[in-house]
Amino acid sequence: MSLKNEILRMAQEARDASHVLANLPTSAKNSALERMAEALLKSASSLKKANAVDVRGARKAKLSSAMIDRLTLSDGVIRAMADSLKEVALLPDPVGEVSKMWKRPNGLWVGKMRIPLGVIGIIYESRPNVTSDAAGLCLKAGNAVILRGGSEAIHSNLAIAGILQRVGKEHGIPPGAIQVIPTTSRRAVEEMLQLEEYIDVLIPRGGEDLIRFVVSHSKIPVIKHYKGVCHVFVDATADLSMAETICYNAKVQRPGVCNAMETLLVHREAALRFLPSMGEKFRAAGVELRGCPETRRLLKSIKAAKEDDWTAEYLDLILAVRVVADLDEALEHIRRYGSAHTDSIVTADYANAQRFLKEVQSSTVLVNASTRFSDGFQLGLGAEIGISTSKLHAFGPMGVEDLTTSKFIVYGSGQIRT
Repeated sequence: MSLKNEILRMAQEARDASHVLANLPTSAKNSALERMAEALLKSASSLKKANAVDVRGARKAKLSSAMIDRLTLSDGVIRAMADSLKEVALLPDPVGEVSKMWKRPNGLWVGKMRIPLGVIGIIYESRPNVTSDAAGLCLKAGNAVILRGGSEAIHSNLAIAGILQRVGKEHGIPPGAIQVIPTTSRRAVEEMLQLEEYIDVLIPRGGEDLIRFVVSHSKIPVIKHYKGVCHVFVDATADLSMAETICYNAKVQRPGVCNAMETLLVHREAALRFLPSMGEKFRAAGVELRGCPETRRLLKSIKAAKEDDWTAEYLDLILAVRVVADLDEALEHIRRYGSAHTDSIVTADYANAQRFLKEVQSSTVLVNASTRFSDGFQLGLGAEIGISTSKLHAFGPMGVEDLTTSKFIVYGSGQIRT
């Protein structure tokens, strides 16, 4: 069978499976998710063996340390995958929920009912945990999913999907409901992007180049974010001990992810008290700092920030630092250079916190908390299918409810239109 026909067959099977999933009882979905979680934990050894093949290949290909970190399936990552499926099982089922019932003058009752999107295509790089997270969320929302991971994670992704398919089949879920494209050929992606008759929406997750390729070649609607240029603004009134803890976590805890801080903004009145100590902590953690002229007067050994540093998503232990005159200048900087992903303010001023929340038009805006909380699991969504910065159809980390849409339902008693 040609690659084109193979991808078409998978899409057709996904479409058929989506009709089954749309009518699957909540209890059946929850039971499947719980058993899938248990199966992942029981299969940890075999998953790590499959993953080791991918990690060796990644090292041989000299992929970045950030990519290898995302790729690696440790016991902790596998536990987190299982926990995510269990949490998704505990979430309310949005499918079939009826809201906004209202009565028309002619006696018709009109409402809206949540329904699945149908078939969702996920194109992603490196992170094999996306395979289980995406499958779990799509299943709970009644959608079939076609997953196309990066070539660097092919063995891991196929192993995870095989476990989920096996458990799903035991619960009446067709194998077509959860599929991983089994080839690393880029042509498979190109074929997938043309199947608007079978795939309802695409969600690419990965580097900016991948996402722009999908957007420019797809006939299918795309939900995406290009990059995460995330800011933390330390206000003049900030508790500086708190600010140090938040900023350190936002940059150092896991620098290779899209919700890591890439630019630190510091109010001029706090800079002298904050930056020397913060700079020492960053240097001890191996963070390379690039600063504006005012920052460099306080931290004399750091590199000068260039214009393109303000728009950079480093995904590494590199941080741009700028001293700003006030909140207005911080807000202007974020408007000009931000990516509408995640931004945080550290402040003790209620009015400034409220202005920041209102005026920063990013998908997640925080007060006195690390940008690393911009994550579906951390925000109580169970997991996330991705993060959208395009506002349509969703904005921010996308959970189960974001994988549904709504249709109008109408109750009548014989009414006709005249």
